[in-house]
Amino acid sequence: MTGKPRKGRRPGARGHGQEVTSGPSPRAPRHETAPSLEIYDTTLRDGAQAEDVSFSADDKVRIAKKLDELGVQYIEGGWPGANPKDIEFFRMIKTIPLKHATVVAFGSTRKASNSVEKDPNLRALLAADTNTITLFGKSWGLHVTDALGISMSKNLEIIGDSIAYLRARGRRVFYDAEHFFDGYRANRDYALETLRRAVEAGADRLILCDTNGGRMPWEVREICSLVKREFKVPLGIHAHNDTEMAVANSLVAVETGVMQIQGTINGIGERCGNANLCSILPNLQLKMRRPVLGERHLARLREVSNFVAEIANLIPSKHQPYVGDSAFAHKGGVHIHAVQKNPATYEHIIPERVGNRQRVLVSDHAGRSGLVGKVETYGLRIAKDHPKLQELLATLKDLENQGYQFEGAEGSLELLTRKAVGKHQPSFRLLGFRVIVEKRQADEPPISEATVMIKVGEAIEHTAAVGSGPVNALDHALRKALEKFYPQLSEVKLLDYKVRVLAASHGTASKVRVLIESGDHKEKWGTVGVSENIMEASWQALADSIEYKLLRGDR
Repeated sequence: MTGKPRKGRRPGARGHGQEVTSGPSPRAPRHETAPSLEIYDTTLRDGAQAEDVSFSADDKVRIAKKLDELGVQYIEGGWPGANPKDIEFFRMIKTIPLKHATVVAFGSTRKASNSVEKDPNLRALLAADTNTITLFGKSWGLHVTDALGISMSKNLEIIGDSIAYLRARGRRVFYDAEHFFDGYRANRDYALETLRRAVEAGADRLILCDTNGGRMPWEVREICSLVKREFKVPLGIHAHNDTEMAVANSLVAVETGVMQIQGTINGIGERCGNANLCSILPNLQLKMRRPVLGERHLARLREVSNFVAEIANLIPSKHQPYVGDSAFAHKGGVHIHAVQKNPATYEHIIPERVGNRQRVLVSDHAGRSGLVGKVETYGLRIAKDHPKLQELLATLKDLENQGYQFEGAEGSLELLTRKAVGKHQPSFRLLGFRVIVEKRQADEPPISEATVMIKVGEAIEHTAAVGSGPVNALDHALRKALEKFYPQLSEVKLLDYKVRVLAASHGTASKVRVLIESGDHKEKWGTVGVSENIMEASWQALADSIEYKLLRGDR
């Protein structure tokens, strides 16, 4: 549940917006004279390769605009030689004025059987009409011989003439050294030779790729340091997350002097994903003192994270550092008591710097201090020693013992709180409901029908509706009965519905907890119900969802 938004300065901070920690950070590197960093976002290409993610050309344009607003320097738009959707994106993005970002086309070096002039992939890259092209080639002998089936010398030839061909046509070329770290470990001299050919052909950047995501930070530091000494061309890092090291590997690469960091919003990508820019960006700016976006842009990070998740049709990770709902959420009574005195006691940065906010969770771990703070966020005032506060705390702990969970049900929690302190008048009263599920043919889906009877003031409404399932039918019937009294309910959408069996020891007679997320054009809220009967639990959550919407409309 959201607490009061706080201003950008903490108690005891030495300056506005300054990070406050419990003491000095001796391991944090200093980079007063370090060169500017480049942020290269590959959400639209590498991120789109994630399982369950599919972007239309329109989706990609909308995301590109958000990334530009965030302030990234490069946006990799896709592989124009791979599919028509990416070709359409490059056509559309030409008409969109971008303030900060350069759009980049991505593709591979030529095929061994083609000349550069006749290679379809290189032609498609030029047709995308971007000033900058990222070209990937093989750095690992295993891929050269086993995947491409060519000689090591032929691979060097392909790298050189592909880059030279694009450079001769006026394009800047970033060379992605695919599998570079694995190739370096297998055959250091050959991996370095692939980079040397790229530089000789005119590559503007050398991007060192941990394509399999298997390298450790100390390996990345060692190898990047050596490459930095060998080559004067600016370096980049492209890390995958198969060992949960992509962010760490990207940051240690920066420590060695790598200037371009590639990654994706929310870390989405093939297999286990890519380096997560939602962690990298604040780590660079707030921890390593390497400004990459500026405070104003960094404050939009959570907004962009949620936007990309929405377009990708993914549920945002609550526990994602910096931008997740739980990143600055406090549940334990000791924690809550401390952060109310000084947020720096349990928060490593001011949440607003990345567009997030502090949240105080009320649960059976909470004490009176935490509950007082929560009540105040609802615009209510109650003394810490007021009997109703102790009653509310006892009620909350009893309900959580029964299986209720209010951390994800802020709507139900606010209603319960207002009822406890005598500040809520119900908008309607249930007189009864009935749900029928009928399956008429074995090969046909069942039919669900719900009937509800409610009372609004002195008026009684009795109505029925069908739905794609029993809960959907009940939702439809409730709205149908209430919308004649409260037209604003037409704005409410049921966004998510979760059921959890609380104790399986009783089999099908076990209690279940239903969590519902609802929303309108302004906000989202959660409600909860618990019962041995799934329809009763669903009714509790649905009714609270409607009540919460009507409550918000009264303010």
